[in-house]
Amino acid sequence: MKKTLNWLFDYPNLKLYQYEEAFKFSLDSILLAEFANIKKKDTMILDLCTGNGVIPTILAWKTGKNIIGIELQKEIYNLAVLSLGVNNLSDKIHYICDDIKNVDNYYNEGSFDVILCNPPYFPYHNEEHVNNNNMKKIARHEIFIDLDTLLKIASKMLRSKGHFYLVHLPQRLDEILIKAWQHELAAKEIQLIYSKDNENAKIVLIDFVKNGKFGVKIRPGINISNLATYQNIFRKEG
Repeated sequence: MKKTLNWLFDYPNLKLYQYEEAFKFSLDSILLAEFANIKKKDTMILDLCTGNGVIPTILAWKTGKNIIGIELQKEIYNLAVLSLGVNNLSDKIHYICDDIKNVDNYYNEGSFDVILCNPPYFPYHNEEHVNNNNMKKIARHEIFIDLDTLLKIASKMLRSKGHFYLVHLPQRLDEILIKAWQHELAAKEIQLIYSKDNENAKIVLIDFVKNGKFGVKIRPGINISNLATYQNIFRKEG
């Protein structure tokens, strides 16, 4: 497959390798990286299902923090590693090629202050309604990791009061909130993203706190269709 080196939207000097035919980063990952509120005290940051490294790249560039990313698919992991040198972030980002279910082979439970994830969105039942491209199929469908297992892993690896940032489909929001609470993850902020006026939200961003209490803030919805930049859009909204 042909690799291309592309600018990462409006982030100066940031580039990522992608496969033209099979795997390209999504806007969802960029929005999740912007939505995450990384504090000075946060030293251990983990990106699950990291893909070709969009989230670690943006966060390391913005915050100067060290970021760990874990990606199952070797071909996509290789893209992320290849991009490290291009962005001069080899000393800030560490990638692991493995199933996220094995993350506790590398780090102890409760090791992380912040965990992020742009996971596969769609339940997997059979091959009838999935993409023929294997890389896309694994990235989009819950073949190797389902929602419940993902939330269990995030809770297990977070310290108490640590934050888990998730991007997902609004139509699964009720399921996400119920299962998250079962794994001691309390939703604290919810952000809906729209691509057109007078249409349903396209994606939802959620900030969970490990061992948090009831009480959630629903932020004003954002229409991204006419934005000149994605940088700091959530901080501007308060």
